[in-house]
Amino acid sequence: MSQPKYYITTPIYYPSDKLHIGHTYCTVATDAFARYKRLQGYDVMFLTGTDEHGQKIEDRARDAGVTPQAFVDNIVEGERGVLDLWKLMNISNDRFIRTTDDYHVAAIQKIFKKLYDNGDIYKSTYSGKYCKPCESFWTESQLVDGKCPDCGREVQDAEEEAYFFRLSKYADRIQDLLENTDFLEPRSRVHEMVNNFIKPGLEDLCVSRTSFTWGVPVDFDPGHVVYVWVDALSNYITALGYENDRYNDYADFWPADVHIVGKEIVRFHSIIWPAMLMSMNEPLPKKVFGHGWLLLDGGKMSKSKGNVVDPYILAEMFGVDALRFFLMRTFPFGSDGNFSNELLIKTINTDLANDLGNLVSRTTAMVGKYFCGKLPGNCRSWDAPESFDIEQIEMASALRDKYQAAMDAYAPHKALEEIFKTIARANKYIDETMPWALAKDMEANGARLAHVMYNLLETARICGILLTPFMPESMEKLFDQIGACACCRTWESAGQWGKLSEEAAPTKGENLFPRIDAEKALAELEAAAEAARKAALPPLEIEPFAEENVDFATFCKSDFRAVKVKACENVKKSDKLLRFTLDDGSGTDRQILSGIAKYYKPEELVGKTLVAIINLPPRKMMGLESNGMLISAVHTEKGEERLNLLMVSDAIPAGAKLC
Repeated sequence: MSQPKYYITTPIYYPSDKLHIGHTYCTVATDAFARYKRLQGYDVMFLTGTDEHGQKIEDRARDAGVTPQAFVDNIVEGERGVLDLWKLMNISNDRFIRTTDDYHVAAIQKIFKKLYDNGDIYKSTYSGKYCKPCESFWTESQLVDGKCPDCGREVQDAEEEAYFFRLSKYADRIQDLLENTDFLEPRSRVHEMVNNFIKPGLEDLCVSRTSFTWGVPVDFDPGHVVYVWVDALSNYITALGYENDRYNDYADFWPADVHIVGKEIVRFHSIIWPAMLMSMNEPLPKKVFGHGWLLLDGGKMSKSKGNVVDPYILAEMFGVDALRFFLMRTFPFGSDGNFSNELLIKTINTDLANDLGNLVSRTTAMVGKYFCGKLPGNCRSWDAPESFDIEQIEMASALRDKYQAAMDAYAPHKALEEIFKTIARANKYIDETMPWALAKDMEANGARLAHVMYNLLETARICGILLTPFMPESMEKLFDQIGACACCRTWESAGQWGKLSEEAAPTKGENLFPRIDAEKALAELEAAAEAARKAALPPLEIEPFAEENVDFATFCKSDFRAVKVKACENVKKSDKLLRFTLDDGSGTDRQILSGIAKYYKPEELVGKTLVAIINLPPRKMMGLESNGMLISAVHTEKGEERLNLLMVSDAIPAGAKLC
């Protein structure tokens, strides 16, 4: 009988130069599912990779003074790059694809031509809104408060010649796929896709660009490059050998069993991707699962927001397996989760140090103390079991089926919940049986005590097998400590009580998960975060200090006051000046002109509380009178002068004197 196949993917990642814990979330989850299916005996293909084309890569490479290829090579293959992070997190991917790989580029050209020959790609002109960070086109109606609905950033007007894919042609088939099958999960994502994108009218999709060159060239129309989503989405089949001779796995592994993706790209995977496959007459993936985000302080982790969490620091402090476990244990996989260092430490201490670690440590220590490190044999059964013996054995025996149901439903948090219910029951079992009391009379109670020890070790063995997809290295140590042979570490044996040898020889090793000093760890994390924030600041050039001294009496003549911005507007015929109408607390509006239009938009400043010197003599600027001067900080950043207005708390009233 041939080995069953299983194909699972993560999305290919945009190669960010600041990887954070949110980047690892999807990949760690996918890795756990891949390891779970291997444990069950499947021949697994686990694919991940990087999406390396597009305008923002071209722009960032230009800013860095390198070629786009050199830019992405460094981020993918360089120190602390994508490959480094996947190695750190013990990701077991079978294949890694880069969209700059030669075989992928050649395959994309063939796929684009196939879509064109099928009549589903045509040339027109794109005119609308474009979000560069997301590389997404939007209509006015799709914008939220005039901004990108995915990332919330500003969009820009775009108009260029482009090829379009007839996405609208497949609207009915896609809607039927989403509504009447389990193709997309969780189910809440279906309502989002249908109500937000299909029912309002699915528009044709821009699939080529002419405003930049870093992309796969359209070989039959020079000047056009294939737009990111055709390029990126097709990786799932090109990595198997579709339209190329690098690999020959398409017949074995396609259609994919599941694409694991973040909720922000569900639209591309559940609408655009199946439509492309329909056009090419290729099978659709069996499932798309859209997981939630890791949030920090209520917002998505983002380099631009400065709220990223460094996985290298967390892994070094707490261990890779503990970090992997926390990500899967704590947050329902289909929903958003609020990350915090406090929660991470609490989870490790409670589940791993107190519950699992304590169970293994106490049990192996007792076997060592009471039986000289080896069970005496004939201890699997007991003639007169107590109710708690029966409950412990039945709970552990039923665990694998409950775990499997949760994992098959893409609910790793529920699978782990079942495991730790069993572990908690085992710790309670120790208190119920009181091994220390039984050991006082080994002649009378030795056999009973050996049975109790066996039950505890056997429970730890079953839990260890099922925890292996989440904490592979730590569970190997657990097996060694409890004396489990290779045949006792399999999926089959996890569903069978009594596979551990009755003469097992446990060894009390080092604590699998030492308890964390929360106060000390949090202080270290805060110090590391502060150091990272400082390191991320751009190098500044400060104006040299004035050498001429000013006497105190002269300085005190300057009247610094808090002023509130009532109105602000650009000065006509000036590209530098902004005209401020200010409340200075006197009851009469004050007008000040300031040459900061390069650095601020007028609407950004209305309502702000600034600082001004108000006893300077009036002066004329562009025919307008300016009565005072707003205080700013000036520095040079990357060779350009930068200016920041001094802003103070809005709690300070207008007219308050600063001294």
